[in-house]
Amino acid sequence: MTVVIVGAGIGGLTAALALRAQNIDTIVLEQATELGEVGTGLQIGPNASRVLYRLGLEKDLAPISLTVEESVRRRWKTGEILTKTTLGSAATTKFGSPYLHLHRADLHSVLHHAATDPQRPGPPALVRTTARVASIDQTDPERPVAVTTDGTRWQADVIIGADGIRSAVRAAIGGPGDIETSGDMAYRTLVPAETLRVDPATRWIFDWPAAQFWLGENRHVVAYPVRNMEYVNVVAIAPVAPQVDLEWRCEVDATQMRQEYAGWDERLTRLLAASPDRVTAWALNYQKPFADWNHDSIALLGDACHSMLPYFSQGASQAIEDGAVIAEELAAADDGETTIPHALARYSSRRADHAGIVQNGATNNRDLFHLPDGPAQLHRDAQFRSHHEESNVSFDWIYHGTPLADDHRLLPR
Repeated sequence: MTVVIVGAGIGGLTAALALRAQNIDTIVLEQATELGEVGTGLQIGPNASRVLYRLGLEKDLAPISLTVEESVRRRWKTGEILTKTTLGSAATTKFGSPYLHLHRADLHSVLHHAATDPQRPGPPALVRTTARVASIDQTDPERPVAVTTDGTRWQADVIIGADGIRSAVRAAIGGPGDIETSGDMAYRTLVPAETLRVDPATRWIFDWPAAQFWLGENRHVVAYPVRNMEYVNVVAIAPVAPQVDLEWRCEVDATQMRQEYAGWDERLTRLLAASPDRVTAWALNYQKPFADWNHDSIALLGDACHSMLPYFSQGASQAIEDGAVIAEELAAADDGETTIPHALARYSSRRADHAGIVQNGATNNRDLFHLPDGPAQLHRDAQFRSHHEESNVSFDWIYHGTPLADDHRLLPR
Protein backbone atom coordinates (compact mmCIF):
# COMPACT_ATOMS: atom_id res chain seq x y z
CA MET A 1 0.00 0.00 0.00
CA THR A 2 1.14 3.54 -0.78
CA VAL A 3 -0.49 6.53 0.91
CA VAL A 4 -0.17 10.13 -0.29
CA ILE A 5 -0.71 12.70 2.47
CA VAL A 6 -1.48 16.24 1.36
CA GLY A 7 -0.09 18.61 3.97
CA ALA A 8 2.96 18.32 6.24
CA GLY A 9 1.55 19.92 9.37
CA ILE A 10 1.25 18.29 12.80
CA GLY A 11 -1.60 16.01 11.71
CA GLY A 12 -0.09 15.03 8.36
CA LEU A 13 3.30 14.13 9.85
CA THR A 14 1.70 12.22 12.73
CA ALA A 15 -0.24 10.18 10.18
CA ALA A 16 2.96 9.58 8.19
CA LEU A 17 4.77 8.35 11.30
CA ALA A 18 1.86 6.18 12.46
CA LEU A 19 1.59 4.62 8.98
CA ARG A 20 5.34 4.06 8.92
CA ALA A 21 5.00 2.18 12.21
CA GLN A 22 2.50 -0.06 10.39
CA ASN A 23 5.07 -0.66 7.61
CA ILE A 24 3.05 1.37 5.08
CA ASP A 25 4.77 3.59 2.49
CA THR A 26 3.86 7.28 2.63
CA ILE A 27 4.52 10.33 0.48
CA VAL A 28 3.83 13.74 2.02
CA LEU A 29 3.16 16.69 -0.31
CA GLU A 30 3.63 20.14 1.22
CA GLN A 31 2.86 23.36 -0.64
CA ALA A 32 5.39 25.48 1.28
CA THR A 33 8.88 25.93 -0.15
CA GLU A 34 10.47 25.06 3.19
CA LEU A 35 9.25 22.64 5.80
CA GLY A 36 8.35 24.33 9.05
CA GLU A 37 5.49 25.36 11.24
CA VAL A 38 4.21 28.87 11.84
CA GLY A 39 3.13 29.61 15.35
CA THR A 40 4.19 29.81 18.95
CA GLY A 41 3.25 27.61 21.89
CA LEU A 42 1.11 24.50 21.77
CA GLN A 43 -0.86 22.55 24.35
CA ILE A 44 -0.96 18.78 23.87
CA GLY A 45 -3.52 16.90 25.94
CA PRO A 46 -3.01 13.40 27.33
CA ASN A 47 -5.22 12.08 24.51
CA ALA A 48 -2.50 13.15 22.07
CA SER A 49 0.67 12.68 24.11
CA ARG A 50 -0.25 9.01 24.60
CA VAL A 51 -0.30 8.61 20.80
CA LEU A 52 3.08 10.33 20.48
CA TYR A 53 4.53 8.19 23.26
CA ARG A 54 3.19 5.00 21.67
CA LEU A 55 4.95 6.05 18.49
CA GLY A 56 8.24 6.03 20.38
CA LEU A 57 8.67 9.80 20.82
CA GLU A 58 8.79 10.06 24.62
CA LYS A 59 12.57 10.58 24.71
CA ASP A 60 12.44 12.99 21.76
CA LEU A 61 9.78 15.10 23.44
CA ALA A 62 11.37 15.19 26.90
CA PRO A 63 13.91 17.98 26.21
CA ILE A 64 11.46 20.22 24.32
CA SER A 65 8.31 19.92 26.44
CA LEU A 66 7.08 20.86 29.90
CA THR A 67 4.67 18.71 31.86
CA VAL A 68 1.80 21.00 32.86
CA GLU A 69 0.97 20.96 36.54
CA GLU A 70 -2.34 22.80 36.43
CA SER A 71 -4.69 24.97 34.39
CA VAL A 72 -5.91 28.09 36.20
CA ARG A 73 -8.94 30.31 35.43
CA ARG A 74 -8.78 33.91 36.71
CA ARG A 75 -10.93 37.08 36.81
CA TRP A 76 -9.90 39.65 34.24
CA LYS A 77 -9.46 42.67 36.53
CA THR A 78 -8.20 41.23 39.79
CA GLY A 79 -6.56 38.01 38.70
CA GLU A 80 -8.57 36.22 41.40
CA ILE A 81 -8.43 32.46 40.90
CA LEU A 82 -11.82 31.02 40.00
CA THR A 83 -10.82 27.39 39.55
CA LYS A 84 -7.84 25.11 38.98
CA THR A 85 -7.61 21.87 37.04
CA THR A 86 -4.91 19.66 38.53
CA LEU A 87 -2.75 17.95 35.90
CA GLY A 88 0.89 16.87 36.38
CA SER A 89 1.44 13.38 37.76
CA ALA A 90 -2.27 13.03 38.54
CA ALA A 91 -3.14 13.40 34.86
CA THR A 92 -0.37 11.01 33.85
CA THR A 93 -1.68 8.41 36.29
CA LYS A 94 -5.29 8.88 35.27
CA PHE A 95 -4.87 9.05 31.49
CA GLY A 96 -1.64 7.16 30.95
CA SER A 97 0.36 10.14 29.66
CA PRO A 98 0.95 13.80 30.57
CA TYR A 99 -0.43 17.15 29.53
CA LEU A 100 2.38 18.96 27.70
CA HIS A 101 3.35 22.50 26.74
CA LEU A 102 5.84 22.95 23.91
CA HIS A 103 6.63 25.08 20.89
CA ARG A 104 4.73 24.10 17.76
CA ALA A 105 7.88 24.23 15.62
CA ASP A 106 9.72 21.91 18.03
CA LEU A 107 6.99 19.26 17.85
CA HIS A 108 6.87 19.64 14.07
CA SER A 109 10.63 19.07 13.85
CA VAL A 110 10.44 15.93 16.02
CA LEU A 111 7.62 14.48 13.93
CA HIS A 112 9.39 15.25 10.64
CA HIS A 113 12.62 13.63 11.80
CA ALA A 114 10.84 10.55 13.15
CA ALA A 115 8.80 10.13 9.96
CA THR A 116 11.83 10.40 7.65
CA ASP A 117 14.81 9.12 9.67
CA PRO A 118 16.21 6.06 7.82
CA GLN A 119 17.41 4.59 11.13
CA ARG A 120 13.91 4.13 12.53
CA PRO A 121 11.82 1.01 11.87
CA GLY A 122 9.48 0.96 8.89
CA PRO A 123 9.75 2.68 5.51
CA PRO A 124 10.79 6.34 5.83
CA ALA A 125 8.23 8.85 4.60
CA LEU A 126 9.09 10.79 1.46
CA VAL A 127 8.39 14.49 2.03
CA ARG A 128 8.16 16.84 -0.95
CA THR A 129 8.01 20.62 -0.52
CA THR A 130 6.85 23.16 -3.15
CA ALA A 131 4.17 20.62 -4.00
CA ARG A 132 0.81 22.37 -3.99
CA VAL A 133 -2.02 19.98 -4.84
CA ALA A 134 -4.33 21.57 -7.40
CA SER A 135 -6.73 18.69 -8.04
CA ILE A 136 -7.52 15.06 -7.34
CA ASP A 137 -8.00 12.73 -10.31
CA GLN A 138 -10.54 10.08 -9.28
CA THR A 139 -10.88 8.42 -12.70
CA ASP A 140 -9.84 5.15 -11.04
CA PRO A 141 -11.50 5.16 -7.60
CA GLU A 142 -9.04 2.52 -6.38
CA ARG A 143 -5.96 4.49 -7.50
CA PRO A 144 -6.63 8.22 -7.03
CA VAL A 145 -4.04 10.74 -8.18
CA ALA A 146 -2.97 13.96 -6.47
CA VAL A 147 -2.03 16.43 -9.19
CA THR A 148 0.27 19.29 -8.18
CA THR A 149 0.37 22.71 -9.82
CA ASP A 150 3.47 21.78 -11.83
CA GLY A 151 1.57 18.88 -13.40
CA THR A 152 3.24 16.09 -11.43
CA ARG A 153 0.88 13.17 -10.78
CA TRP A 154 1.15 11.31 -7.51
CA GLN A 155 -0.85 8.09 -7.73
CA ALA A 156 -1.60 6.12 -4.60
CA ASP A 157 -3.84 3.52 -3.01
CA VAL A 158 -5.01 6.15 -0.52
CA ILE A 159 -4.97 9.95 -0.45
CA ILE A 160 -5.29 11.71 2.90
CA GLY A 161 -6.17 15.40 2.90
CA ALA A 162 -4.37 17.02 5.84
CA ASP A 163 -4.30 20.39 4.11
CA GLY A 164 -6.10 22.64 6.54
CA ILE A 165 -9.32 24.61 6.68
CA ARG A 166 -9.03 25.60 3.00
CA SER A 167 -8.50 21.97 2.00
CA ALA A 168 -8.24 21.25 -1.72
CA VAL A 169 -8.83 17.56 -1.01
CA ARG A 170 -12.07 18.28 0.87
CA ALA A 171 -13.31 20.31 -2.06
CA ALA A 172 -12.35 17.52 -4.49
CA ILE A 173 -14.53 14.96 -2.70
CA GLY A 174 -17.49 17.32 -2.36
CA GLY A 175 -17.03 18.22 1.29
CA PRO A 176 -18.61 21.37 2.72
CA GLY A 177 -16.89 24.62 1.88
CA ASP A 178 -18.61 27.02 4.27
CA ILE A 179 -16.22 28.62 6.73
CA GLU A 180 -17.63 30.28 9.83
CA THR A 181 -16.19 33.48 11.29
CA SER A 182 -16.21 33.53 15.08
CA GLY A 183 -15.88 37.30 15.38
CA ASP A 184 -12.68 36.76 17.36
CA MET A 185 -8.99 36.99 16.65
CA ALA A 186 -5.91 35.75 18.50
CA TYR A 187 -2.78 37.77 19.13
CA ARG A 188 0.08 35.27 19.45
CA THR A 189 3.57 35.98 20.69
CA LEU A 190 6.49 34.61 22.69
CA VAL A 191 7.77 36.84 25.50
CA PRO A 192 11.43 36.26 26.49
CA ALA A 193 11.89 35.23 30.10
CA GLU A 194 14.76 37.59 30.97
CA THR A 195 12.58 40.68 31.47
CA LEU A 196 9.77 38.78 33.14
CA ARG A 197 11.98 37.06 35.71
CA VAL A 198 13.19 40.34 37.20
CA ASP A 199 9.73 41.92 37.45
CA PRO A 200 7.87 41.01 40.69
CA ALA A 201 4.58 41.27 38.77
CA THR A 202 5.52 38.50 36.33
CA ARG A 203 8.30 36.31 37.75
CA TRP A 204 5.75 34.06 39.50
CA ILE A 205 4.82 32.63 36.09
CA PHE A 206 8.00 30.55 36.27
CA ASP A 207 7.25 29.01 39.67
CA TRP A 208 6.08 25.89 37.87
CA PRO A 209 4.52 24.95 34.51
CA ALA A 210 0.89 26.04 34.44
CA ALA A 211 -1.58 27.52 31.96
CA GLN A 212 -3.00 30.84 33.21
CA PHE A 213 -6.33 32.06 31.80
CA TRP A 214 -7.72 35.56 32.39
CA LEU A 215 -11.43 35.75 31.47
CA GLY A 216 -13.29 38.98 30.66
CA GLU A 217 -15.96 40.55 28.49
CA ASN A 218 -15.48 39.52 24.85
CA ARG A 219 -11.85 38.70 25.61
CA HIS A 220 -9.54 36.30 27.33
CA VAL A 221 -5.80 35.64 27.54
CA VAL A 222 -3.86 32.39 27.96
CA ALA A 223 -0.20 32.43 29.04
CA TYR A 224 2.22 29.61 29.83
CA PRO A 225 5.99 28.96 29.76
CA VAL A 226 7.60 26.96 26.94
CA ARG A 227 11.09 25.92 25.77
CA ASN A 228 12.47 25.06 29.20
CA MET A 229 10.85 28.23 30.56
CA GLU A 230 12.91 30.46 28.29
CA TYR A 231 9.74 32.09 26.94
CA VAL A 232 6.14 32.68 27.92
CA ASN A 233 3.66 31.87 25.20
CA VAL A 234 0.78 34.35 25.01
CA VAL A 235 -2.52 33.87 23.18
CA ALA A 236 -4.73 36.93 23.61
CA ILE A 237 -8.27 36.68 22.24
CA ALA A 238 -10.22 39.80 21.30
CA PRO A 239 -12.86 40.95 18.78
CA VAL A 240 -11.44 40.62 15.28
CA ALA A 241 -10.00 43.74 13.66
CA PRO A 242 -11.03 44.51 10.04
CA GLN A 243 -7.51 43.99 8.66
CA VAL A 244 -7.15 40.61 10.35
CA ASP A 245 -10.64 39.54 9.30
CA LEU A 246 -9.69 40.28 5.71
CA GLU A 247 -6.21 38.74 5.68
CA TRP A 248 -6.80 35.87 8.15
CA ARG A 249 -3.23 36.25 9.44
CA CYS A 250 -0.90 39.22 9.61
CA GLU A 251 1.64 40.97 11.81
CA VAL A 252 0.46 43.97 13.82
CA ASP A 253 1.91 46.46 16.28
CA ALA A 254 1.89 45.04 19.81
CA THR A 255 0.37 48.31 21.04
CA GLN A 256 -2.87 47.19 19.42
CA MET A 257 -2.85 44.04 21.55
CA ARG A 258 -1.95 45.87 24.76
CA GLN A 259 -4.76 48.39 24.35
CA GLU A 260 -7.32 45.58 24.25
CA TYR A 261 -6.49 44.70 27.87
CA ALA A 262 -6.06 48.12 29.45
CA GLY A 263 -7.36 48.00 33.02
CA TRP A 264 -6.91 44.24 33.38
CA ASP A 265 -4.92 42.53 36.15
CA GLU A 266 -1.54 44.30 36.44
CA ARG A 267 0.30 40.98 36.27
CA LEU A 268 -1.18 40.44 32.83
CA THR A 269 -0.64 43.97 31.53
CA ARG A 270 3.01 43.86 32.65
CA LEU A 271 3.40 40.57 30.79
CA LEU A 272 1.94 42.04 27.61
CA ALA A 273 4.11 45.15 27.98
CA ALA A 274 7.21 42.94 27.73
CA SER A 275 6.19 41.36 24.43
CA PRO A 276 8.04 42.01 21.15
CA ASP A 277 6.97 45.13 19.27
CA ARG A 278 5.31 43.08 16.51
CA VAL A 279 2.92 40.20 17.16
CA THR A 280 1.00 37.84 14.91
CA ALA A 281 -2.76 38.21 14.67
CA TRP A 282 -4.96 35.32 13.48
CA ALA A 283 -8.65 35.43 12.63
CA LEU A 284 -10.37 32.56 14.42
CA ASN A 285 -12.38 30.82 11.73
CA TYR A 286 -13.79 27.31 11.79
CA GLN A 287 -16.20 24.86 10.19
CA LYS A 288 -19.27 23.28 11.64
CA PRO A 289 -18.98 19.54 12.28
CA PHE A 290 -19.72 17.19 9.40
CA ALA A 291 -19.54 13.41 9.14
CA ASP A 292 -18.44 12.63 5.57
CA TRP A 293 -14.68 12.49 5.98
CA ASN A 294 -14.10 9.84 3.31
CA HIS A 295 -14.98 8.99 -0.27
CA ASP A 296 -13.75 5.78 -1.95
CA SER A 297 -9.97 5.80 -1.31
CA ILE A 298 -9.74 9.38 -0.08
CA ALA A 299 -10.08 10.66 3.50
CA LEU A 300 -9.60 13.88 5.45
CA LEU A 301 -7.67 14.61 8.63
CA GLY A 302 -7.14 17.50 11.05
CA ASP A 303 -8.35 20.98 10.16
CA ALA A 304 -9.44 19.70 6.74
CA CYS A 305 -12.36 17.99 8.49
CA HIS A 306 -12.65 19.47 11.99
CA SER A 307 -11.19 22.97 12.14
CA MET A 308 -12.20 24.30 15.54
CA LEU A 309 -11.92 27.30 17.80
CA PRO A 310 -9.08 27.13 20.35
CA TYR A 311 -11.22 27.28 23.48
CA PHE A 312 -10.46 23.67 24.42
CA SER A 313 -6.82 23.83 23.20
CA GLN A 314 -7.54 20.63 21.27
CA GLY A 315 -6.97 21.40 17.57
CA ALA A 316 -3.56 19.76 17.27
CA SER A 317 -4.43 17.00 19.74
CA GLN A 318 -7.48 15.96 17.73
CA ALA A 319 -5.38 15.84 14.54
CA ILE A 320 -2.84 13.61 16.30
CA GLU A 321 -5.66 11.27 17.29
CA ASP A 322 -6.77 11.21 13.64
CA GLY A 323 -3.32 10.03 12.60
CA ALA A 324 -3.36 7.16 15.08
CA VAL A 325 -6.82 5.94 14.13
CA ILE A 326 -6.39 6.15 10.36
CA ALA A 327 -3.15 4.17 10.65
CA GLU A 328 -4.91 1.46 12.64
CA GLU A 329 -7.67 1.15 10.07
CA LEU A 330 -5.37 1.19 7.03
CA ALA A 331 -3.17 -1.45 8.64
CA ALA A 332 -6.18 -3.76 8.61
CA ALA A 333 -6.66 -3.09 4.89
CA ASP A 334 -2.95 -3.61 4.24
CA ASP A 335 -3.21 -7.01 5.94
CA GLY A 336 -6.14 -7.94 3.70
CA GLU A 337 -8.62 -7.97 6.56
CA THR A 338 -10.85 -5.38 4.87
CA THR A 339 -10.98 -3.06 1.87
CA ILE A 340 -9.53 0.44 1.79
CA PRO A 341 -12.93 2.17 1.42
CA HIS A 342 -14.27 0.18 4.37
CA ALA A 343 -11.18 0.99 6.44
CA LEU A 344 -11.58 4.70 5.73
CA ALA A 345 -15.30 4.53 6.52
CA ARG A 346 -14.43 2.93 9.86
CA TYR A 347 -11.88 5.68 10.54
CA SER A 348 -14.51 8.31 9.81
CA SER A 349 -17.09 6.61 12.02
CA ARG A 350 -14.63 6.39 14.91
CA ARG A 351 -13.46 9.98 14.67
CA ALA A 352 -16.06 12.28 13.10
CA ASP A 353 -18.63 12.28 15.90
CA HIS A 354 -15.91 12.40 18.53
CA ALA A 355 -14.15 15.41 17.00
CA GLY A 356 -17.50 17.08 16.37
CA ILE A 357 -18.33 16.97 20.06
CA VAL A 358 -15.00 18.64 20.85
CA GLN A 359 -15.67 21.26 18.16
CA ASN A 360 -19.06 22.14 19.62
CA GLY A 361 -17.69 22.19 23.15
CA ALA A 362 -14.97 24.64 22.12
CA THR A 363 -17.55 26.89 20.46
CA ASN A 364 -19.68 26.86 23.62
CA ASN A 365 -16.65 27.75 25.73
CA ARG A 366 -16.27 30.97 23.75
CA ASP A 367 -19.51 32.29 25.22
CA LEU A 368 -18.62 31.02 28.69
CA PHE A 369 -15.17 32.63 28.72
CA HIS A 370 -16.34 35.99 27.36
CA LEU A 371 -19.26 36.85 29.65
CA PRO A 372 -19.60 40.51 30.68
CA ASP A 373 -19.68 41.26 34.39
CA GLY A 374 -23.16 40.56 35.71
CA PRO A 375 -25.50 37.76 36.83
CA ALA A 376 -24.39 35.22 34.19
CA GLN A 377 -20.72 35.85 35.00
CA LEU A 378 -21.39 35.50 38.74
CA HIS A 379 -23.20 32.21 38.13
CA ARG A 380 -20.31 30.95 35.98
CA ASP A 381 -17.75 31.91 38.61
CA ALA A 382 -19.75 30.13 41.30
CA GLN A 383 -19.82 27.01 39.16
CA PHE A 384 -16.09 27.28 38.60
CA ARG A 385 -15.46 27.56 42.33
CA SER A 386 -17.48 24.38 42.88
CA HIS A 387 -15.36 22.66 40.20
CA HIS A 388 -18.20 22.39 37.73
CA GLU A 389 -17.13 21.39 34.20
CA GLU A 390 -16.72 24.31 31.82
CA SER A 391 -19.13 22.92 29.24
CA ASN A 392 -21.19 19.79 28.77
CA VAL A 393 -18.06 18.07 27.42
CA SER A 394 -16.03 16.42 30.16
CA PHE A 395 -12.26 16.90 30.25
CA ASP A 396 -12.04 13.29 31.42
CA TRP A 397 -13.78 12.19 28.21
CA ILE A 398 -11.58 14.38 26.01
CA TYR A 399 -8.33 13.32 27.65
CA HIS A 400 -9.12 9.62 27.45
CA GLY A 401 -9.35 10.14 23.70
CA THR A 402 -10.68 7.84 20.98
CA PRO A 403 -10.33 4.21 22.11
CA LEU A 404 -7.37 2.66 20.31
CA ALA A 405 -6.46 -0.94 19.60
CA ASP A 406 -3.85 -2.71 21.68
CA ASP A 407 -0.60 -0.82 22.12
CA HIS A 408 1.31 -3.04 19.72
CA ARG A 409 -0.80 -1.78 16.81
CA LEU A 410 1.01 1.56 17.01
CA LEU A 411 4.47 -0.01 17.34
CA PRO A 412 6.58 -1.37 14.48
CA ARG A 413 5.34 -4.70 13.24
